[in-house]
Amino acid sequence: MWPFTKKLEKRSSMSGFTAELMTARESYVSGRRGIAELSATVQSCVSLWENGFSLADVQGFDLLTRHDLAMIGRSMALRGEAVFLMRDDGLIPCADWDLSTKDGKPTAYRVSVSDVGGGRNQVALAGEVLHFKTGVDVAAPYAGTAPLKRSQLTAGLLNAVETVLADVFSDAPFGSSIVPMPESDETKLDKMARGFRGKRGRIILRESVNVSAAGGAAPNSDWKPQDLSPDLQKSMPIQTLNDARASINFAFGLLPSMTSQATTGPLIREAQRHLAQWTLQPLAMLISEEISEKIGQEVMIDTLRPLQAYDVGGRSRSLNAIVQAMIAAKEGGISGADMQKALTMVNFGEGDHAA
Repeated sequence: MWPFTKKLEKRSSMSGFTAELMTARESYVSGRRGIAELSATVQSCVSLWENGFSLADVQGFDLLTRHDLAMIGRSMALRGEAVFLMRDDGLIPCADWDLSTKDGKPTAYRVSVSDVGGGRNQVALAGEVLHFKTGVDVAAPYAGTAPLKRSQLTAGLLNAVETVLADVFSDAPFGSSIVPMPESDETKLDKMARGFRGKRGRIILRESVNVSAAGGAAPNSDWKPQDLSPDLQKSMPIQTLNDARASINFAFGLLPSMTSQATTGPLIREAQRHLAQWTLQPLAMLISEEISEKIGQEVMIDTLRPLQAYDVGGRSRSLNAIVQAMIAAKEGGISGADMQKALTMVNFGEGDHAA
């Protein structure tokens, strides 16, 4: 039988103050997924996303500040999605949300907004909410997935290797040795062991004698120490750690060669271009499309120009060729509209949405 007198059980909606506090504490301790998010590798990638979006140029939407762009970049990297309420005075970030859908498209949201004295819940229509997503699956087109969730096996490997190495360097007897001693009572052995303490860099002289024990005489090298430091080379932790880091970097759109010790300046620039062109700018286009749909006017977010994700030398040569082409077009009597149409065809004209 039900042991309580009340027959109605009231359950928490998991969007109140207690739930927000627990979620914030959990995120602080273990990250969104609890796997590899506390490592420097992942946080470096998250910082690149965050800082890359904060530098973006926004056209057509004044409410989107650089602070909001930075939060969008961080949330997209760690959670795979970000939700903001649109108000006249700006965008309000939402810590938690629930939604109802029709045909896989959101129709209404119940969001939780964080405040110092405790959050509040609010219901809003889909037209009032900006919902940015990445890594959307066809089975759940209303939810995004973070890069770490899409690569859980590698994230678990990185987490396991870094955890093991941290435990080894914290608890393993590095620098400890076993020194064979003549048979003595425990008091003398303790006194002699304390004599080795604090003698770093000094010559320590101890007297030793050959003894007969366990059926035979001890060899003359009875004071040869035996090192207790663990041999990690056989388990190849450094190679495994480097491979896991490289895979995580690539999952976030960062070329693994960027973190190599042998990398060069041109390779760093190519890695920055790859990050901006194949990761940040596609996400910026998805964000622009979501905002344009909600406010009814065209919005453009550009990360390529602020991050200078282009070949400077090639761009200058292209500019020189364009100028020469314009001079030739003017001499040939080609109209400005025809010239603009030709430039648009090669992604140099107005309205081509190319950086």
